[in-house]
Amino acid sequence: MTVTPATAEPIPLPDGGSVYRTVLRIPMRDGVELVADRYALTAEPAPAPVLLERTPYGRRERRGSDGLTRDGAPIQPVDQAAYFARRGLVLVRQDCRGRGDSDGTFVKYLGEAEDGYDTVEWLAAQPWCDGRVATTGVSYSAHAQTALAALAPPHLAAMFVDSGGFASAYEAGVRMGGAFELKQATWAFRHAQESPAARADPVVRAALDSQDLRAWFGALPWRRGLSPLAAVPEYEEYLLDQWAHGAFDGFWRQLGIYGRGWYDAFPDVPSLHMVSWYDPYVPTALENVRQLSARKTGPTRLVIGPWTHGARSVSYAGDVDFGPAATLDGNLAPDYLEFRADFLARHLAGEGGDDPAVRYFLMGGGSGRRTAEGRLDHGGSWRTASAWPPTETTPVTLYLRDGGTLGTDAPDGGTVEYDFDPARPVPTIGGQVTSGEPVMSGGAYDQVPGPGTYGGTAPYLPLASRPDVLVFQTPPLAADVALAGPVEVRLRVSSSAVDTDFTAKLVDVHPPNPDHPNGYAMNLTDGILRCRYRNSYERPEPMEPGAEYEIVVPVPDTANLFAAGHRIRLDVSSSNFPRFDVNPNTGGTEVDSRRRVVATNRVHLGPSGLTVHVLAGAEALPAS
Repeated sequence: MTVTPATAEPIPLPDGGSVYRTVLRIPMRDGVELVADRYALTAEPAPAPVLLERTPYGRRERRGSDGLTRDGAPIQPVDQAAYFARRGLVLVRQDCRGRGDSDGTFVKYLGEAEDGYDTVEWLAAQPWCDGRVATTGVSYSAHAQTALAALAPPHLAAMFVDSGGFASAYEAGVRMGGAFELKQATWAFRHAQESPAARADPVVRAALDSQDLRAWFGALPWRRGLSPLAAVPEYEEYLLDQWAHGAFDGFWRQLGIYGRGWYDAFPDVPSLHMVSWYDPYVPTALENVRQLSARKTGPTRLVIGPWTHGARSVSYAGDVDFGPAATLDGNLAPDYLEFRADFLARHLAGEGGDDPAVRYFLMGGGSGRRTAEGRLDHGGSWRTASAWPPTETTPVTLYLRDGGTLGTDAPDGGTVEYDFDPARPVPTIGGQVTSGEPVMSGGAYDQVPGPGTYGGTAPYLPLASRPDVLVFQTPPLAADVALAGPVEVRLRVSSSAVDTDFTAKLVDVHPPNPDHPNGYAMNLTDGILRCRYRNSYERPEPMEPGAEYEIVVPVPDTANLFAAGHRIRLDVSSSNFPRFDVNPNTGGTEVDSRRRVVATNRVHLGPSGLTVHVLAGAEALPAS
């Protein structure tokens, strides 16, 4: 569009009123100008706090994570603008560098600290700002908030960080356990299609539109000029640059993707951090809250729902429904608009409030039957806590035992081995995935592939039937067992290869019923470790074939009630594709290795165990 700055345009609202939108061109320190819209109730608003949202998705575009009104209608950008304006805030929505109408070149994540700082301080100096700038936004807009906070802008007054805000992108969001999260590839492809280059040149857009992304996932590793992004080299370059940095080096300590290195610099302002159990940013939110609570005096709040990424207005994630209590709307607040506005208004006014430090959703307790929409009724309820994990939890270790059982008594020994073939990886079925379409989707699912599962093949037997998936589970529980907190999977392993991966997945096994005669193996949380990083992400070390090693597979926290009759299950394997890239077992780097070898991997049962934080029902856990 043609951008004309400083013209206040009245935008009619459905209720007959209007809100004034003014286009701003905001200068950055390097001379690049970023375009933003200012929304206010008048053409020349009186000084008031400014609420800033920075986005790469189009400042006037609606996203699904904008949520629904209390009446169930999609919240449009202009609806948000009017709502916050009526609550005494001036809303500014800005296109990130190289996106939308803003100038410059887009490099994912790495320019948002300086651009965000410059934007906050420019806004604070305007006559219609009272000197206070709060930030809001979901996903990338959450990353942009913590990026600018690391530079300590003096006029930052509050943050509402939803589903993002990197503590360490290397450990959650871009990589996990050393493996690369391939949602970065699907995101890059989808947004390259809306890049300035694609919008300006129909040949570039046609080149992108002609690609079969699912087919390209069968041709990894991608190389420069030989990828679905070849028509937009700047997107290909930043993606492959992320992918190539396998070890935790200086690349991963950069502003914007490593809040851990700048927590002391964050301004001491009120902040609320929201995330969901089926979101890759659970570790990020928990670390941000833990570190900021320890370092700052301003209130730091945590909200964790049972949703997929930003989907707080629906009660389901994937094929599982958590009941009418699951949504934010109508439970924590009438809707997302009021929830944010109440937090910001109270804390900007210095009123504080008695909102609990932690609000989390404990999944489970439903009927296990099929809902009218065809989903599993898993149920759940909201809980509060003074800290995470809840202080009333107790860590309990369940040991991996011969015969595929889990129990609190450690076995004397035993070994289980399997062949891991990188050419035939274990398919991803749900989990903490976002932006994965059209290759994968996040959420809770029965761990049985189907025709739509990438890598699934007829006759679509359960993942547990594969010889390269080790299953360890309790007997049916005699009473309810509730878990809430960290999940640790500690394994003693060996391999015939110089490098390989181990994966771990926590599963709630529902018993059979008329709707699910084979039961339902519902995934809760999962993780991965690339073994060359078993001792240090900074200094990878090859394995000695046949040697035994103690490893910890990083698995994000969760909260779930395993009802009586259910089983607690741990699946161990060596791949989870296409969520993570596949280890070729050669010791080669992720983007260079063209060879793949089969590894014989072993899990030694004596010390290998699953440690969970039990909220209630520890007495129902079996000894053996």
